Amino acid sequence: MSVFRSDLSLEARDATGTGAEADVALNLATGNIRLSILWTQEIQLSADDADQVAEALQRAAAESRSLAMTKAAQATEDPTGPPAAV
Repeated sequence: MSVFRSDLSLEARDATGTGAEADVALNLATGNIRLSILWTQEIQLSADDADQVAEALQRAAAESRSLAMTKAAQATEDPTGPPAAV
């Protein structure tokens, strides 16, 4: 299982027909966001695909912030387990 979760709604492909694709993925362990260009070192996007990439990055950023807030809240919670046996 990968620690990265890709934005499955993103379908941005190279406008020149090379088959290259953009991928935005959230690292579920660290909250970092990975922007990958698959199958090549560069990609030329249409305006619509550039909007899709920007929106995918915004979704990942929001989820990363939410993940960080959840982890911070869990770290500050007072552990209330069962009393220790004596």
